[in-house]
Amino acid sequence: MASIKEKVNALAQQFFNETVQTRRHLHQHPELSFEEYNTSAYVKSILQELDIPFQEMADTGIVAQIKGDLVSEEVIALRGDMDALPIQEVEGRSYGSQNPGVMHACGHDVHTSSLLGTAKILYALKSEFGGIVKLIFQPGEERLPGGASIMIKEGALQNPAPAAIIGQHVMPFIEAGKVGFREGKYMASCDELFMTVKGRGGHGAHPHQNIDPIVITAHIITALQQIASRFADPRTPTVLSFGKIVANGATNIVPDEVYLEGTFRTFDEKWRAEAHEKMLKMATGMAESMGAVCDFEIRKGYPFLINNPELTSAVRGFAEEYVGKENVLDLDLWPAAEDFSYYSQEINACFYRLGTGNKSKGIQSAVHTSTFDVDEDALQLSIGLMAYMTLRRLGY
Repeated sequence: MASIKEKVNALAQQFFNETVQTRRHLHQHPELSFEEYNTSAYVKSILQELDIPFQEMADTGIVAQIKGDLVSEEVIALRGDMDALPIQEVEGRSYGSQNPGVMHACGHDVHTSSLLGTAKILYALKSEFGGIVKLIFQPGEERLPGGASIMIKEGALQNPAPAAIIGQHVMPFIEAGKVGFREGKYMASCDELFMTVKGRGGHGAHPHQNIDPIVITAHIITALQQIASRFADPRTPTVLSFGKIVANGATNIVPDEVYLEGTFRTFDEKWRAEAHEKMLKMATGMAESMGAVCDFEIRKGYPFLINNPELTSAVRGFAEEYVGKENVLDLDLWPAAEDFSYYSQEINACFYRLGTGNKSKGIQSAVHTSTFDVDEDALQLSIGLMAYMTLRRLGY
């Protein structure tokens, strides 16, 4: 009799081409965060073909359920996100985006197609396991407040409540055929910073008649770096960066105000709250001391992502069984942010990386770039591995 691994592997091969076609369809028809109406309809059409029941939430989100035929009260959730980014894809790809200025540049087409492929495997094997597998197709990962937070509020983790959730994300810097795991803290919290320094503009030749917001802003930016270099515990990674500064003056014109946008990231919620207070106090106080006014808004984003050690250790072990220990890698802390973190703050979670790069094929571009692509051979491993880990976690 074939083992569960052999059965999953055979079904992964069987559904591989369909998964590639699904990925290409999604890649050709990307939709921005919270606008995934056609994507959602496409996913629902496949679920209906499979006779997998589902419910809608968060406008374009979907939660489906596969119930095993055996007796068990175990519930596990799997998550895939569906939204794309406002990026113009490079030309020349037969499966390139047909929606100008929108592109699946972060691999969410892979995540969604993989979850559908995994669903096909699990549905085909439902006589082999007991319990319920919840399939969470989530909108809006790329934009605050994050589709995960809305899905949770609308009941994605209820009726029934899963004991654990597993998610994956493409990683172009890991070769296809390999996966990566990390126990404990993995990805950073992420807050958006918006600051306007208001002074009094005038002629550049008469600085004494002005309250120069550019000079004051320069002092504030430099001082704020102390948040990371002097106030943060060096054992807690902290990033404070400004990526946009607009002054709209000229060689001899001092503007009335300067506008800035930035990001703050860390791995500790208590320190995160303290840092917010310090940033506000420092920026507004410095501006006031130099005769200016600083309007500083902090839009709180995703919390840090933590992989439950017990779950992640177990899932990693299942991955080693499926792909071989040599193909399972250790991951380092990653200061990017992911709204899967909301799930990880609610229930036991494991968020791992699927290798999608291939140097020999020239597939190496980072996510969020116009040249990003994946080695589609990774899709067979993707659907097989997620199905296998799910079944093993359910006790089979």
